[in-house]
Amino acid sequence: MVRTRLIIVLTINQGVLFRSRNFIPDYRYTVNFIDGWSVDEVIVLDISREKTENSKLAFYEMLKNLTRSFFVPITVGGGLRSVDDCLRILDWGADKVVLNSAVLEHPELLTKIASVIGSQSVVVSIDAKQRGPGSFEVMKHCGQLATGLSPDVWAKQAESLGAGEIMLTSIDNDGTLEGYDNDLNSLVSGCIDVPLLVAGGAGKWQHFVDGVKLGGADGVCTTNIYHFTETSIKSAKNYMIENGLKVRL
Repeated sequence: MVRTRLIIVLTINQGVLFRSRNFIPDYRYTVNFIDGWSVDEVIVLDISREKTENSKLAFYEMLKNLTRSFFVPITVGGGLRSVDDCLRILDWGADKVVLNSAVLEHPELLTKIASVIGSQSVVVSIDAKQRGPGSFEVMKHCGQLATGLSPDVWAKQAESLGAGEIMLTSIDNDGTLEGYDNDLNSLVSGCIDVPLLVAGGAGKWQHFVDGVKLGGADGVCTTNIYHFTETSIKSAKNYMIENGLKVRL
């Protein structure tokens, strides 16, 4: 039985750590109270709407500090638009990269990046917005622009182009603490063979269980519900074990 991964997502706005609600940064906090031992993975995303040279430098400085502090795999994304961008992130200590808008606009870039760094190091992030009962649309550029694509169709295409994992986020549920959108998650998990990471809405330990059992997730992500201490992460994992999931302790 494959272990379910418990993943912390850190969202960085103009070089500062923020949490978000519906993809709008709404609260800043510091990284120094995050436990880097008990989580299974850390995903770091640059959510700056305008990525100036100064904001890029601030993001890269934070990334270098994080890679010195954590002892688990680190996945990094936000504004990566070329093979060279990805190689630079990996050189600075990341284990995987997250791609979103760039590969939506240039799908061939996904294959090119995967051929250079390996599919196992490529995560395609899909941000989806509900358009009606059971209907969702992929959004790009920090959730601001519609693509006309259904997330299940794009996820399947991304897998065929070289994605090693899919990270799926509900824009509507982001920051609400009301749970994942498992209709969305199950729509995507049912059509791909690569691991699915789900994000957007976790507010209690039961939501992690539901993300796996109802949404078909291989990894559950959270940004907002932790004070990121060793105690809270272990409590979450113990709850998951009690509810029949296998996790790393």
